[in-house]
Amino acid sequence: MSALIEGFKREHSEIIEALKEVKELGVHTEEGQAKLMSEIVDLLKHLWSEDQWLYPVLLKASRHNKRLEEILSVFTNGLGGLHEEMQDFITKYSGGVKDNNFQREYERLLGALSKRIEYEEEILYGEYNKLNSQV
Repeated sequence: MSALIEGFKREHSEIIEALKEVKELGVHTEEGQAKLMSEIVDLLKHLWSEDQWLYPVLLKASRHNKRLEEILSVFTNGLGGLHEEMQDFITKYSGGVKDNNFQREYERLLGALSKRIEYEEEILYGEYNKLNSQV
């Protein structure tokens, strides 16, 4: 496994642990919200890193690999918009919880993030490693 993928997997574990801590602190508490906002910033950095180092390699290879093109299409059409959702969430709640939708929106984002991590680790990272081993 490449060092890049190992690093991404380690970051995934750290993100999941931090989000569990948010849940333990209580998503409506000041401590929980502060931890969540801090973690979202780290998550956005992680997503940016994937966009810089993982996806360009996969997209380039998909031009000559129909199967990989289909895999990426499923990903981008279903899970690729997480950046924007996270940024909207930060904008809306950076000053604290202002409405009753916070819990629902948090749970929805957490679900989308979990699906993205699962898809990346089970499918995309393997595809990246295959490409890396061919070089």
